[in-house]
Amino acid sequence: MSLENVETVKQAVAAVNERDIDRYLPLCTDDIELLTPLGAIGGAYNGAEDIRRFFDDLEDTSPDFRLHLEHVEAIDEDRVLAFLHTSASGRTSGISTGVPTANVYDFLDGKIRRVRIFLDRDEAREAAGLRE
Repeated sequence: MSLENVETVKQAVAAVNERDIDRYLPLCTDDIELLTPLGAIGGAYNGAEDIRRFFDDLEDTSPDFRLHLEHVEAIDEDRVLAFLHTSASGRTSGISTGVPTANVYDFLDGKIRRVRIFLDRDEAREAAGLRE
């Protein structure tokens, strides 16, 4: 299952980049939870309606927001760690930013149950159960 979960993460990242909510949601459980510390879109998004709001928030704040997948690996049968780099320009400010992040994806029955986004990759490793 772990290889399938890695592929699911890759598909989810592609769906976010394409703003394809109809492709993203079937990859997730009904009670999907997204925890993000990123700026104006920070906070928790719970369930399909909140994930739709997350996609809308991305479009409203940074229409060119993109996730660039650097590395993705299965930690165990139900957890995947991904290192990403985000890029975006603020809609109002026009300021471009790029931020390295790490996401921990928790799976349930082959679907994404929770996504935790970290600005500190060491914190993400720890959250994924990896020790230095």
